[in-house]
Amino acid sequence: MNGGFWQYLLKRGLLGLLTLSVILFSSYALMRLAPGDPTKSSMIGESDASSQLSTEQNTLMRNESLYQKLHLDKPLHIGFLLWLKGVFHGDLGESAAVDKGRPVTELILEKLPVTLNLNLLAICITYILAIPLGIFSAVRPDTKTDHAITFILFFLYSLPVLWTALMLQALFCKGGWLPLFPLKGLVPDIQVGMTTWAILGKTMLHYVLPVFCLSYAGFAGLSRFTRSGMLEVIHQDYIRTARAKGVPETGVIFHHALRNAMIIMITLFAGILPSLVSGSILVEYVFNIPGMGSLSMLALSSRDIPLLMALFAFGGILTLLGILLSDILYVIADPRIDFNSRI
Repeated sequence: MNGGFWQYLLKRGLLGLLTLSVILFSSYALMRLAPGDPTKSSMIGESDASSQLSTEQNTLMRNESLYQKLHLDKPLHIGFLLWLKGVFHGDLGESAAVDKGRPVTELILEKLPVTLNLNLLAICITYILAIPLGIFSAVRPDTKTDHAITFILFFLYSLPVLWTALMLQALFCKGGWLPLFPLKGLVPDIQVGMTTWAILGKTMLHYVLPVFCLSYAGFAGLSRFTRSGMLEVIHQDYIRTARAKGVPETGVIFHHALRNAMIIMITLFAGILPSLVSGSILVEYVFNIPGMGSLSMLALSSRDIPLLMALFAFGGILTLLGILLSDILYVIADPRIDFNSRI
């Protein structure tokens, strides 16, 4: 690596820290300024009768120890700095509502592998299928096959995830028209005497519908972006020159054209890292999957401030790392781009 790379990395690192600080402070401020008090019993599973109490009575129901532990008795900027101090000491705090008293780090590490498995599988399938299909459409533009692929992909891209997940359950799960797949969860019912292959087959059935719901929209979008990027490149002069020199068509497409069309795919790659851990709230909710999406939904509904701040920090860091990784991949994919010009 040359000196320009390290200077660029330092510059982006400092800018990333500033950006992350703004994101986290804005998130903390929004949670603090939102109506209601997350430490009151009326916010955590109260009865209808208790919600009708007067302001004075409701104030008395506040969990004072939790209120102080979350630094809600301090001014907004002081509370944020105290939370940040805990983070620098490796303490993300304890859950205030989702699983009271349990360290936030434990909760995240428990749910993270489930979401990673789902999203890694969905992303691999998306890229393995979408890029070849986009190339295929680009080298046969305006044909009947290209029009048919375009219609199918735009149809898939327009389907709402929640509606698709519910329809798939109604059609292909237990009690539906063709009950081929389990209704919920990722862990099959294992019976005594089942072979390893039988257990593996049952487990894979649990993944089919959630992975499809996580990947079909990205598959359609990435395929269209690949097609448009390839169409822009294959009409360039250097492609015609390569063909005139007698380079085989596969070499022209995969060696010359695809490498320069990778810029669009690399740009989309920036969003992969955060999606790997954030999961899909809707998909995990519909299929009752205990992953990061379900955890985020519980944290939001209960206003679990320590857990929400950890999730915001995790997502923000991965988003910034994804953007940085994309910038590095730009230089690898296109030699005309160098770090010195980007400092």
